[in-house]
Amino acid sequence: MKSRHLVTFAASAAALVALWVAPVSADENKLQELKDQGFARIAIANEPPFTAVGADGKVSGAAPDVARAIFKKLGVPDVVASISEYGAMIPGLQAGRHDAITAGLFMKPERCSAVAYSEPILCDAEAFALKKGNPLGLKSYKDIADNPDAKIGAPGGGTEEKLALEAGVPRDRVIVVPDGQSGIKMLQDGRIDVYSLPVLSINDLLSKAEDPTLEVVAPVMGAPVYCDGAAFRKGDEALRDAFDVELAKMKESGEFAKIIEPYGFSAAAAMSTSREKLCSAQ
Repeated sequence: MKSRHLVTFAASAAALVALWVAPVSADENKLQELKDQGFARIAIANEPPFTAVGADGKVSGAAPDVARAIFKKLGVPDVVASISEYGAMIPGLQAGRHDAITAGLFMKPERCSAVAYSEPILCDAEAFALKKGNPLGLKSYKDIADNPDAKIGAPGGGTEEKLALEAGVPRDRVIVVPDGQSGIKMLQDGRIDVYSLPVLSINDLLSKAEDPTLEVVAPVMGAPVYCDGAAFRKGDEALRDAFDVELAKMKESGEFAKIIEPYGFSAAAAMSTSREKLCSAQ
């Protein structure tokens, strides 16, 4: 009888150990899975200089370039990108359609609870594109909320949409814009009064538009400075940790700065903060 109890206990203990070990094993196998398939699937937003897709389909931009370099160091030869709206990126990641998000998806506590972020990569502030002379005097999201005639365009599910709504801009005056070119066209046509994106993205769009009737207000008053990181599925922390090891080496060697600074980003800004600080910020 005693022997049977010992056997039963041992079997139960073994089952518990198996249950505990299995997720870790699956997590650690993710990198090997990517090595075997030869590429990592990344979600991007086609928002230069964070991310970009050329006419030939080539993916570039600061975030994919950093991800490509790190995955190569991890033994994954290439990245394959798919364009997604910001609001669809995390659900797509969680559903297994992407292996990582490398798209200027800024760290926020609620996002940090949904994904496993790397350490910071790209940092930026908010900006407004609007008509020359800023006829409505819009310098903050609250200014837009306080003006019943002002409409703002912003990416769906993005930081700018959230900031506008949090500032009190009514939902019917926050217009979801699918991409940067559409935002500038809507601004030019008078369908919106201001288009909001990070400073670097707005500057890139206006330099390409070459429209003297538009100008930039930056940084937006009262809006925080944000940093992104590569985002991985919860459960893929071993892959995230391996990514972080290579990212830290690149920051130390100067390779990181050589990749992102030609796009206008500051390596020092990314190195001055941490995932822990950004994910706990309110």
